Amino acid sequence: MHVPDGFINAPVSAAAGLAAAGAVAAGLRGARRELGGSALAEGHGAERTAPLAGLVAAFVFAVQMLNFPVAAGTSGHLLGGALAAILVGPWTGVLCIAVVLLMQGVLFADGGLTALGVNITVMGVVTVLVAYGIFRGLLKILPRSRRSVTVASFVASLASVPAAAAAFTLLYAVGGTTDVPVTKVLTAMVGVHVLIGIGEALITTATVGAVIAVRPDLVYGARGLTAPLKLRVGGRLVDAVPVAPAPAAVPAARSTRTVWITGLATALVLAGVVSFYASASPDGLEKVAADQGIDKKAEEHAAADSPLADYGVSGLTDARLSGGLAGTIGVGGTVLVGTGVFWAVRRRDGARRGEGSGEGARTGARDGVREDARGGVRDGARDEEAV
Repeated sequence: MHVPDGFINAPVSAAAGLAAAGAVAAGLRGARRELGGSALAEGHGAERTAPLAGLVAAFVFAVQMLNFPVAAGTSGHLLGGALAAILVGPWTGVLCIAVVLLMQGVLFADGGLTALGVNITVMGVVTVLVAYGIFRGLLKILPRSRRSVTVASFVASLASVPAAAAAFTLLYAVGGTTDVPVTKVLTAMVGVHVLIGIGEALITTATVGAVIAVRPDLVYGARGLTAPLKLRVGGRLVDAVPVAPAPAAVPAARSTRTVWITGLATALVLAGVVSFYASASPDGLEKVAADQGIDKKAEEHAAADSPLADYGVSGLTDARLSGGLAGTIGVGGTVLVGTGVFWAVRRRDGARRGEGSGEGARTGARDGVREDARGGVRDGARDEEAV
């Protein structure tokens, strides 16, 4: 659903760009809470989600290269907002999708540069908000179990795709550059993207289920799966009061190295090898745009001459090698950029925490000196009285 340049006029694209910038800024603030902090204090292994954030962005990039057929002459691909939000948190999820879209637009000429704000708003913000809202709502009414997380993941990711299609239609209704009835665009977009949403739901559920099976502590959306201990008091079941573990009993954080290496290897194989077998049919937006005439004023991409444009390496005549190498470069670049962004977010949060701790220590020391001084005066006065 990468919107190219020319589908939406300049004023609406600029407004969407401002909205996307605001969402990314909010995501940077929110991600500090999701990626930093103490697992024992916050209960969801927040400090262990940071190594996964860059990997999630790279994985989304890789899977988006795998277009799957959904109808005659139409394909679809993962949007990824639901998957990112469930794995690493909604704020971090917005940043993950923004990094993916930036890499795709700049290096691979996929999604217009003037439409970058439109794409981040539609594919990043809307999908994350809709998916995570539905996901958390379902977990409140479903039993506290891993199966509930996978069920909620399926429903949330399925709903997020037609919601993104509807969001694009809204932007088109306000700033579309062609004169096509909005009702026709909405019907066509939502109809095909419901089918694409089924594929999105299957991919998201399979991925979330696989991570939960091996490391549930790394899934942001799976926090608090353990039901509280119940005690029977006076014939009624009540929640037992949790007891904080002794310092000596606090377990050391488990390494994420195995998960990170496995995930990166999977992303490289998907982008570098499996992507060659992806459907070559136009995706849902491309198909609707061609059928309805939305693409009449589409503009050539500003990065059309990029050596990686259209997910191929310029100068290589072997299609398999060209596409595989481009996918590998994309995964590597995305994981580096994503990890750098999230490392910087965590580092800044840690610096702020350190400054706060240092100030608190200095304040405490000053208070202690004053208290000691006052205590010494009082003690001296009492000694004089005793004399």
